[in-house]
Amino acid sequence: MDIKQMIAESIQHAFPELSIEQIASRIEKPKYAQHGDYAFPVFDLAKLKKQAPPAIATSLSSMIHHPWVMKTEAVGPYVNFFLQKEKVQKEIVSTIIASGKDFGNLQIGKGENVVLDLSSPNIAKPFSMGHLRSTVIGNSLANILEKCGYQTVRINYLGDWGTQFGKLIAAYLKWGSAEAVRKNPIPELLKLYVKFHQEAETDPSLDDEGRLWFKRLEDGNEEALALWNWFREESLHEFQRIYDLLGIEFDSFNGEAFYNDKMEAIINRLKELNLLTLSEGAEVVELDESLSLPPCLIRKSDGATLYATRDLAAAFYRKKEYNFAKALYIVGQEQTVHFQQVKSVVQKMGERWAEDMHHIPFGLLLKDGKKMSTRKGKIILLEKVIQEAIELAESNIAAKNPHLPNKQEVARLVGVGAIIFHDLKNFRLNSIEFSLADMLKFEGETGPYVQYTHARACSILRKASWSAPGHAPSQGLNDDYSWNLSKLLYEFPGTLTKACEGFDPSIIAKYIVDVCQSFNSWYGHQKFLTEDEEKGSRLSLVYATTLVIQESLHLLGMGAPEEM
Repeated sequence: MDIKQMIAESIQHAFPELSIEQIASRIEKPKYAQHGDYAFPVFDLAKLKKQAPPAIATSLSSMIHHPWVMKTEAVGPYVNFFLQKEKVQKEIVSTIIASGKDFGNLQIGKGENVVLDLSSPNIAKPFSMGHLRSTVIGNSLANILEKCGYQTVRINYLGDWGTQFGKLIAAYLKWGSAEAVRKNPIPELLKLYVKFHQEAETDPSLDDEGRLWFKRLEDGNEEALALWNWFREESLHEFQRIYDLLGIEFDSFNGEAFYNDKMEAIINRLKELNLLTLSEGAEVVELDESLSLPPCLIRKSDGATLYATRDLAAAFYRKKEYNFAKALYIVGQEQTVHFQQVKSVVQKMGERWAEDMHHIPFGLLLKDGKKMSTRKGKIILLEKVIQEAIELAESNIAAKNPHLPNKQEVARLVGVGAIIFHDLKNFRLNSIEFSLADMLKFEGETGPYVQYTHARACSILRKASWSAPGHAPSQGLNDDYSWNLSKLLYEFPGTLTKACEGFDPSIIAKYIVDVCQSFNSWYGHQKFLTEDEEKGSRLSLVYATTLVIQESLHLLGMGAPEEM
């Protein structure tokens, strides 16, 4: 069902001068309920008819007749529409129940591919809180795009190459222990890396040794490659444990090293196109002055390539491999200039698909108003934060519902969900303050609040021994609380469209808070299990609410416990 389409058709029937698309795009939702369920401004019609807007509104109001419309009112230049609550609500709930988890599915993407570059931690280093935002924002965007009809490719572009690995190899050969690394890979490798830098302060020859081992690694030295592969495998094993906790999967772990043999072709093509120029011995691509971008550095004077070279190689590889309709880079806003440079170089190379490359920036994660930093050992480990959140959730559940079955699994869903929701409820460009205590509260705009609302609705259905019927509810309801909730549920597909177009998961998070608040308002004014003719319709609406909450939480990358 499409309420806006129905209203647009009613208006067009009266005034065929405007197209249905023109009319539908202008239909608004009034700020106040007393002004109706929908409103249409008549300015375009007034211009066409060369009449005053209030006169056109009065004329149009008298010409609207539809079984779903209870009445219309002309107020100044607006026609306000008041819908038949029982009829429309019955249609909304019936549509949601019939669609099930497919409610809201869209075909915006038409099956086209979207590649998402997300998470991307550095191997041999701890998975810190600094990578949380890229991971959860990217995963949620992939879920949203899939719901909108795209095929997604989640790429974990690992930081697995560079001089630091030469230093790490040198450190391991000097001070390392295979047994210690196997027992505790990431902390042990980090300890070796830190020790290398501490020792290098008094022995600068160590830096030369690190560079030498990286040169050997680049040249394919067997010992260097074997150690590098081992460090990479151990790191991935550690990272996977964190991804399992978050419930996140990837389609590719092709990191920086994967593009080592693919950069030369890009450099050669830049030469063929006469785009490379020398600047102080380095090779650069000059960018349009109108963009106010500095030249893009492709190769240093010593022949070393850079991030831009690698990202160019990755972009061309991904276009060839996946033929993407969109390529999204979920990376912090401090890299904005870098991605503008890369995109501009692809454009100068004559590739139209450069327009399909989108940097999806985000703000900082703060602790006590300051950036969470990995410098000087100030590393906040994501896995420890997740485990602490799960433990706090378990203690909260034990206090509120000590006999809950599967307490540990529910605690995992709540603890992880609290972290994810706390991030995604904020517009991604905003920096956010990290506080476990705040994010685990069961009231306010939190993950536990949303999950608990879902569990509350499931509890009503359990007590009623109710399961989804294969038919429409017997009738609609007429109270304002259930009506406001029904209208919100109806808005799910439109909300999804906005989140997809804006690459903004916070639109879904804020929407589901509104749904939960509306449901809880209804809950506070309604006896659901009263045996009367409306009981089936009440329970149908409760069930429709659980479906929308479940699907919204899925889009955010969260679970929806049925008991808490």
